[in-house]
This record gives sequence, C-alpha cells and structure tokens, in this order.
Amino acid sequence: MAATPSFASRDPLSPAFWDERFARSFTPWDRGGVPQALRDFVLASPRPLSTLIPGCGSAYEVVYLSDAGWDVTAIDFAPEAVARAKALAGPWAERVVEADFFAWQPPRQLELIYECAFLCALPLAMRPQVAARWAALLPPGARLAGFFYFDQAVKGPPFGIDRAGLEALLAPYFDCIEDAQVSDSIPIFAGKERWMVWRRR
Repeated sequence: MAATPSFASRDPLSPAFWDERFARSFTPWDRGGVPQALRDFVLASPRPLSTLIPGCGSAYEVVYLSDAGWDVTAIDFAPEAVARAKALAGPWAERVVEADFFAWQPPRQLELIYECAFLCALPLAMRPQVAARWAALLPPGARLAGFFYFDQAVKGPPFGIDRAGLEALLAPYFDCIEDAQVSDSIPIFAGKERWMVWRRR
C-alpha cells in the first residue's frame, strides 16, 4: 500500500485541508460512482424528492439523481471539490454550489438530505451541530438517508461513531426506519458502514 502523502493542512474544518487532498488526488473516501443502496432508494421512491448533498466531494450522485428527475443541490466548502464535481456533473454543473453547510439556505423546502461521508469527515465535537442542522433543514416526514460509518478509531477523518452514539445524536429529531448492510463498500469503509434512513419527526 502506498504511503499517505504529507500535507500542509491538518484541520478538516478548513477548506484548505480538502483542497489539498483533491488537488493531489488523495481521496480514499471517494466511492468513484453511485452506490447501489442509493440507486435502490431512488427506484423505490414513489416520486422525485428535493434533495441536498452536503459535503458532496466529487458528487457523482448529482448526474444520477438529476437524470432521474430529482431536484438536487450538492454543496461543498472546498473549491477544489466543487470544481471537480462541476466537471463531473456536465450539464448539471449548476446544481453544484460552493457553500458552507451551516450557513447555506435552501431555495425550496427539502425532502431529503443524502449523507455520504459528511458526518465522518468532521471532528467529533461538530456532531451535535451537524445533527441540529440536518433537523433544521428538514420538515416533519422528510428523510435523512445515506451511509453511516461505525468505528472506534479516534484518528480521522474518517471519524467513526458507535451505534449508541448515533442513536443519541439523532433520536431527539429522527426515527430510524431502515438499517441495512452495504454490499459495495470501498476499502476505507468496508465492514464498518450501514445504509440507514431516518425520518424527521
């Protein structure tokens, strides 16, 4: 296995941290495509949903969701990530926006937030703010769906969580309505992630 490159920025709360890694193509969290669980979720949905992808990275899902008729916005605060996502999105590039998740305001009411390596990208101390922001952005009945990373390692990113911790984090706002194994994890998440759907109370 190749050694991890040396980087100047060590703070994942800084856009520079992520810019440096995207610029040097060191993105071990990048799935390289649209996960099967999301495809299954879209196929099972009775209609398209107004969707936000926070911390979108390469945002492969933008093309898939847009082609399926979904109103999707992908945001990231790292300019290098946004540039990559826009390039990959092609005709849907305007749906990728450089923005801070904690300040961004949706142009219309959201029905779904798609979680994919966003929570685990941020330090543990940020988790209550993330959960509260998810809850603030979603009306009752809306969904938080995606991949949740379970691990006890203290070093990251990715920063793992345990089940009790995730339940305590989300239970004030959400009910878990789906919890499933992931069949196509990439190496960094293999055996440590679950596809979960949470409904806003």
